Amino acid sequence: MVKTNGSHPEDEAAPGTDGDRRAQLVNAAVDYVAAHGIADLSLRGLGAAIGVSHRMLIHYFGSKERLLIEIVRTSEQRQRDLLSRLRLESGLSPAGAARFFWQQLTDPRLAGQERLFFEICVRALRGRREAAPVLEGLVNDWLEPLVAAEVAAGADPAVARNSARLGLATVRGLLLDLLATGDRAGVDAAMEEFLRLYYGSK
Repeated sequence: MVKTNGSHPEDEAAPGTDGDRRAQLVNAAVDYVAAHGIADLSLRGLGAAIGVSHRMLIHYFGSKERLLIEIVRTSEQRQRDLLSRLRLESGLSPAGAARFFWQQLTDPRLAGQERLFFEICVRALRGRREAAPVLEGLVNDWLEPLVAAEVAAGADPAVARNSARLGLATVRGLLLDLLATGDRAGVDAAMEEFLRLYYGSK
């Protein structure tokens, strides 16, 4: 990617709608964070890395914090899409799909995204106004597809919702454990025990 000290070609009007361009920029930012983390991340540095000026990032997102929220939301949506594909297309058992999904989530290359997730959640819980939108759908956006899949498999809706909430909390808790302790063997063993209890077998 060629960068100059002047304006970026991407600053000119791009084909498609503003929404299309915004989505392209978010996806590029997600990929960058996944590869490089968020240490010392600035709009100017991120813009240079993905080939757009920081002025255009401000145009589309308003502030660095709002862009970070969109990175979190897009990362979460990618994870939900992956889980759906595993459930529908992989041919794996539910426990096998959950195990494979856990392996993907704990890939060291995603650690930057996961640190950002917890950091933005903390900002929102501490009352930072710009971070507050990340709490919208933080739980329900996951529960709805998880519950639907369980109900389709014959589970009682109320039981399915409780189980899905427990599963979501367990995964997020163990991801935080991994980031805090670095104990991959320990969190993997804990996840195996959870899957045994949750699905009734290995």
